[in-house]
Amino acid sequence: MDLVWTDASLSDLDRIYRHLEPVNPQAAARTTRLLAAAPRRLLEFPRIGTRLREFEPREIHRIIVDDYEIRYEVAQDTIFVLRVWHAREDR
Repeated sequence: MDLVWTDASLSDLDRIYRHLEPVNPQAAARTTRLLAAAPRRLLEFPRIGTRLREFEPREIHRIIVDDYEIRYEVAQDTIFVLRVWHAREDR
């Protein structure tokens, strides 16, 4: 399987970093690294996340990493990381 970050998900990581960096640069870097690394385990277990049935027939799942939600899509041999949000964010 391949792992592909969408433009939106990369923008989400950047937004999260920019939000945390002025307050705590070390926490911003640590959180961004954690969120960037988390989807790699999906390469071994692509359906480990909770399936979001409201998006059927697409196979959209989510995983929770600390206080963040990562949404992704399993499509044939590719996992697309779609979005990354903090649990308190309005979406």
